[in-house]
Amino acid sequence: MNLPKNEPIYDYGPGDARTTSLKQAMERMASEVLEIPCIIGGEAIYTGQKRAVVMPHDHGHVLAHFHLAGEKEMAMAAASAAKAKESWSRRPWQERVAIFQKMADLLATTHRDAINGSTILGQSKTVYQAEIDAACEFIDFLRFNGSFYESILKEQPLSVPGIQNRLEYRPLEGFVTAITPFNFTSIAANLALAPALVGNTCIWKPSDTQMLSAHYTMKLMLEAGLPADVIQFLPADGPAFGNYFCSHRSLGGIHFTGSTQTFQWIWKKTAENLERFQSYPRLVGETGGKDFILAHRSANVDVLAVAAVRGAFEYQGQKCSAASRMYVPEAIWPQVKSRMLEMIREIKVGDPRDFSNFMGAVIDQRSFKKIQNYQVEAKGASGVKILAGGGSHGEKGYFVEPTVLEVSDPKYRTMCEEIFGPILSIYVYPESKEAEVLRLVDESTPYALTGALVGEDAEVIRRWSQTLQYSAGNLYINDKPTGAVVGQQPFGGARASGTNDKAGSGLNLTRWISPRTVKENLAPPKDYRYPHMAGS
Repeated sequence: MNLPKNEPIYDYGPGDARTTSLKQAMERMASEVLEIPCIIGGEAIYTGQKRAVVMPHDHGHVLAHFHLAGEKEMAMAAASAAKAKESWSRRPWQERVAIFQKMADLLATTHRDAINGSTILGQSKTVYQAEIDAACEFIDFLRFNGSFYESILKEQPLSVPGIQNRLEYRPLEGFVTAITPFNFTSIAANLALAPALVGNTCIWKPSDTQMLSAHYTMKLMLEAGLPADVIQFLPADGPAFGNYFCSHRSLGGIHFTGSTQTFQWIWKKTAENLERFQSYPRLVGETGGKDFILAHRSANVDVLAVAAVRGAFEYQGQKCSAASRMYVPEAIWPQVKSRMLEMIREIKVGDPRDFSNFMGAVIDQRSFKKIQNYQVEAKGASGVKILAGGGSHGEKGYFVEPTVLEVSDPKYRTMCEEIFGPILSIYVYPESKEAEVLRLVDESTPYALTGALVGEDAEVIRRWSQTLQYSAGNLYINDKPTGAVVGQQPFGGARASGTNDKAGSGLNLTRWISPRTVKENLAPPKDYRYPHMAGS
């Protein structure tokens, strides 16, 4: 399989023409208030039931209003998806792939500013975090998935003299729903587009707080020539959407990224309706994480400190893969602490339109208050030292300081519970308790998404990796536990972190395919009797 190359990352340095162009695009976006409709069968539908899209870093600034679908619009979307299915699925696969390649080319050029700018404004990503997500990873999904699909189609069974065998790679029966998160524009797009590439039609419910970049994603799809009824764009209330589609006869699958609690609710709701479906729906989910860094005394101090700071505080810790618990041996802790705190003192938090900021705001008031509660509790907890941060400021934007806690109890709640914010908890352990620490890493949380091992003793790292083989679906060695790249590190975890179906690889695409085996007998028998029946 000849894979494409990963999209180069622009650095948007001072004076760069790309920097000027992007900033101008953001100024235009910030100066208008969009009306974002439902799009069903290519038709824009304004329901009048609206919610606002605001800048998290300036929450009084409204960027758009989006129109919520009700049950009427959900029924229309289901009917449109069903109607479009036959023509889309019968379209030659090369034509489908070509549309996705054109989408990638447009995104790499004329649509890059729009997708990056809307992600910076609507999701409070810094320019680098937007570039690696909304532009580069999105482009990579579009390009690599075509190559993965071609490779899947080439896999055929053995044929023998007189017997011709083949596998037909059909899309799922019915339609797929994509329920997508706020934190990655690329993931949101891929959840809808990966099933569509292999011939499915999809009903897409974006997150309320990703709606601006979702709107520009839809514009990209349509300009690239994706038939207007392949993806139904359906902003909706989450429980209403789930109740309707988790009981719909034509539900073929659900592609989900979000909280563990929501995915478990979807799973249960779908199970309650098993007798209604024409086929068992495929449920593919990537959910929560409580991701770890485990350091050995042989670790390079700078490598460990950078892995912790970048892993915990990039995009305000709002990555499923973000480092949120760290285990450091006593022997190197003083040096690690000094280096980390030195870097954190330099971190600027603020409006991501100021490219000198390392962090923006957390996504909304609900998230802000949740994170703030953890900070407040830590200030009064025994056995907890706040080494950095601990403050939050919500008057203009939802800003949370990068916060580092040192805990004496490795089971303190910030070592076990998913926070989804810029709080890193650290447990300092004596080397004599290595076995206990390995158990803590494996058993302290129900999650198993990402983790990092840092150390230069190769034998120890190999042993730890084997011991922790089920503790993370993506394991990083001498690196932060974030930043999976399409085609390089297929992404996903198990346990309470999801179904581990590895976005960014062909493994995910196979979940949206229902193979049919076809046997053609070129010399069929014309007598029911077998030779042994002729007697002795």
